[in-house]
Amino acid sequence: MTLRRMQWAYIGIALAGLLLAAAGKWWLQWPDSAVGSWVGISCGFLLGVLLMALLPRWWREHCDEMYAQPAGKRYIRALLPIMFGYAVVLYGSMTLIKHGITSVPLRAVVAVLPALAIALLMRAALRYLREIDELQRRIETEAIGISALGVSLLYFAGGLLEKAKVLSFDAGVAMIWVFPLLMFLYGISKMIVTKRYL
Repeated sequence: MTLRRMQWAYIGIALAGLLLAAAGKWWLQWPDSAVGSWVGISCGFLLGVLLMALLPRWWREHCDEMYAQPAGKRYIRALLPIMFGYAVVLYGSMTLIKHGITSVPLRAVVAVLPALAIALLMRAALRYLREIDELQRRIETEAIGISALGVSLLYFAGGLLEKAKVLSFDAGVAMIWVFPLLMFLYGISKMIVTKRYL
């Protein structure tokens, strides 16, 4: 799958989310928070489309070449349903928790359900890593290492600033942003490392 096709898939998911939000607002009489959640999820996918459009041409061509390989095709085929499932499960989890679940164990299970999609994404990424050639594996592992070290350094510095009462963070929000930040730094690191090897 080319990046252009992936962009169209993301646009499709975003439009489905916006249609669901519109149906919830005008026909199903959902509360504003539920409608806002679907709008937010859709905007996240549209932001992904925008970021893909801003990528340099050499990078888009490299990605198209990478995802044309059998390992890349399998990875993309696994990735898209996981992303869609993540959006649905995240919405469902947030909605159930907002409506109140009295049982603490049940509330814990519902709260961590979206992490299951991330676990499936990690499994697909590890399978992809095992199936690619040596050079691509080296690029991937360097990018993963750089992003992991970068996020660790950032969170360590944030913890020091929190302890010094320079900044104040909501711990739950900070923890939720670990994975997206890791993925963002991984994308940037992979571009830089790939450019060095091409």
